[in-house]
Amino acid sequence: MTDYKNKVQKILSLRETPPLCYLHSFGCQQNVSDGEKILGLLTEMGYGVTSDMFSADMIIYNTCAVRENAELKIYGLIGNLKHLKEQKPDLIIGICGCMAQQEQVVEKIKKTYKQVDLIFGTFALNELPRLVYDVLSERKTAVDITEYSAEIPENIKAVRSGSFKAGVPVMYGCNNFCSYCIVPYVRGRERSREPQAILDEIRELSKAGYKEIMLLGQNVNSYGKTLEKPVNFSELLRRINEIDGDFKIRFMSPHPKDATKEFIDTIVECDKICKHLHLPLQSGSNRILEAMNRRYTVEKYMEIVDYARSRIPDFSFSTDIIVGFPNETYEDFKGTLDVMRRVKYDNIFSFIYSKRTGTKAALIDDKTSDEDKGKWMRELLEVQREISTEFFKRFEGRILDVLFEAESKNVGWYNGKSDEFIIVEAKSDVNIIGQRKKVKITKAFNWALQGEIIN
Repeated sequence: MTDYKNKVQKILSLRETPPLCYLHSFGCQQNVSDGEKILGLLTEMGYGVTSDMFSADMIIYNTCAVRENAELKIYGLIGNLKHLKEQKPDLIIGICGCMAQQEQVVEKIKKTYKQVDLIFGTFALNELPRLVYDVLSERKTAVDITEYSAEIPENIKAVRSGSFKAGVPVMYGCNNFCSYCIVPYVRGRERSREPQAILDEIRELSKAGYKEIMLLGQNVNSYGKTLEKPVNFSELLRRINEIDGDFKIRFMSPHPKDATKEFIDTIVECDKICKHLHLPLQSGSNRILEAMNRRYTVEKYMEIVDYARSRIPDFSFSTDIIVGFPNETYEDFKGTLDVMRRVKYDNIFSFIYSKRTGTKAALIDDKTSDEDKGKWMRELLEVQREISTEFFKRFEGRILDVLFEAESKNVGWYNGKSDEFIIVEAKSDVNIIGQRKKVKITKAFNWALQGEIIN
């Protein structure tokens, strides 16, 4: 890799001004993290970074493949770049990420979108300097969609997109093969990073003043199973908790089948871990969970929730829910509403089932109508509004720890997230973005909290 970096640097050094790269990452936080490493490699090769696509010498779309609609959007964006390429013949256009890991997608891009110069999948990050060199030196389309690599690149310095929040991957890939999900096919099998590499990266972020660190993986509480000396996720969390610094820890996403009492105990007992758990439910019907290949039951799921609430009575939960999985009935759907009412989620991320070619669920003859799916989704959102309106009131009068992230719509107001991952708004005479403040909650809405900064 170093040899090709040097070759690219030599080519770029002949230019009057350093070339600029524009990169847009779609999809999950893991993709965002990959994008930061891509920019890290490109800056080492001599590229600058720009947020203006039209001034860039290289445009890279780091793609998502979870839904087919996401792929259609990318095709549209690539098509729009044809005119820009005609105006700037030396412009390099690149496609990478999960979408680019699929052979049929690559063939379509090569055949239909001739303006694309660079295509690389999720296992080819180390090969980026070679690919860029091939494009620059031979003006040919460079492609690498290596199917699998157990190697995890550890010597790439990321160009972080934020100054106070950072994502740190702890593992890559997934072994779960949920019947609706394409991720295992484009991200490969589970591979865990060595604990020391993770700890070293977090120490650097802590020294640099980062206030929140999000641990990333397709199934974080499956961490450590591929290590020569196994370390489970709970142990990793406790080691991270011991690192000096004023930062908090979040993680995304755990899987209910691997959630244990030890895992909950770790969250409760470690002061740096936010007291919130995003625990994807997907469905409140055991029949649908089995068809989804989720490998847990509603009863198993509720055991984890009940244990967490036995440790902290108002422990915060959020979740993912799929409405209208193939052949779901209203009785199945009512099971989901029942779980929602029992758990009282602070937030849900809900989706109407979207057929994903390449998955087992896509082969099911679905007899559930789109009309029913839409009706159920509206009912689900109404139930969640009722839950949030009532359950958020528990915070009124309490003091929460809030990391402020942005200005609100109202002048002089700022918003951020509490440890419970709930939006909190507060007024301040000075800019408090990137700062953690104690906020006394004065009012609860069904989507956020409002309060007064006390220090």
